[in-house]
Amino acid sequence: MGLKTLPFDASEYLDTDEGIEEFMKAAFEDGDPAFIARCLGIVAKARNMSRLARETGMSRAALYKALSGEGNPEFATIVKVMKALGLELTTTRARPAEAAGVDNETGNHETDGAAA
Repeated sequence: MGLKTLPFDASEYLDTDEGIEEFMKAAFEDGDPAFIARCLGIVAKARNMSRLARETGMSRAALYKALSGEGNPEFATIVKVMKALGLELTTTRARPAEAAGVDNETGNHETDGAAA
């Protein structure tokens, strides 16, 4: 008899405001827009997608699509969802190497694959 596994659902573990905040910080640190949207979807599921739909004035289907990581939600949608979830966007200065497009390991300027 083989080992039985179950799908992992991160939303089941996001049960505190602090946990959600750290989860979303990590998503934004990754910097991938699709990943950020997907993580917002996970938080939305943890907080109750139906309630979020009512608070944002969007349908559940539209929220699931926008926050799936497969969709391409408008920035206004992301802001609206974050506000309804009790989250806000803030800015901080990027580290100098990141801001200048410098590879942190080599110190070389990053290009589109061309030699600098």
